[in-house]
Amino acid sequence: PADASRESTRLLALELYRENKVSLGRAAELCDMPIEAFMVFAGKHEAPMHYSVADLEEDRATLERLSA
Repeated sequence: PADASRESTRLLALELYRENKVSLGRAAELCDMPIEAFMVFAGKHEAPMHYSVADLEEDRATLERLSA
């Protein structure tokens, strides 16, 4: 029963992520797993990653700002 409950929670979080109702980070939190593990889980279920060119540019700018 615990495994079924955990899997149900993960699938629900995945669906919320697919529908863009929660962020990647929030979906991982709901699953109580690191973002990287949720990304692997999402990939196994063929969920698209919501990461645009604008997101990449923002992350690069943040990295440059933090590295300076």
